[in-house]
Amino acid sequence: MRRCRRQRSPCSPHIAVNDYVTQTGRARKTSIDGRTTRHKGYNISQSKRKMIECLFGWGKQHGTMRKTKHWGLVGVAADVLLNLIGYNLIRIPKLLAQME
Repeated sequence: MRRCRRQRSPCSPHIAVNDYVTQTGRARKTSIDGRTTRHKGYNISQSKRKMIECLFGWGKQHGTMRKTKHWGLVGVAADVLLNLIGYNLIRIPKLLAQME
């Protein structure tokens, strides 16, 4: 958000719309309205957000990101990089199947 303000660009953070109804029947509310969700950039942002969340979810469930074994930024960054490489190796057959 700070970067958007510094650049003076008309961008805004894209949070997810929470239109979930609880078990008691009460609807949840978010501070986001139709002015933001009507743009096609919002849908693109949400699809990218889902992709990133899948990546980190995979890293926590199958990779080594749940409990890091390293101290310092360099060690943790290397661990995250290895998880990204592993995730991409798993995605390659699916991407190749889509291209055919």
